[in-house]
Amino acid sequence: MKNAKVVMAFFALAAVLAMCSIGIAVAFKSVIGIIGAILLVCAIMGYGFKTKRQFRDKGLL
Repeated sequence: MKNAKVVMAFFALAAVLAMCSIGIAVAFKSVIGIIGAILLVCAIMGYGFKTKRQFRDKGLL
């Protein structure tokens, strides 16, 4: 597997874990936790898409 695909798999796993943290925050009824988890998901997804575009531009994907 190419190195770029390993990096993208890491971003996918991180995004899934961040989405799970939203559910955990809901279970604890923590509004701050919910907002923080949503922001974390947005940050991870945004950085992952940015990295994917860079890999695609370089021809690594």
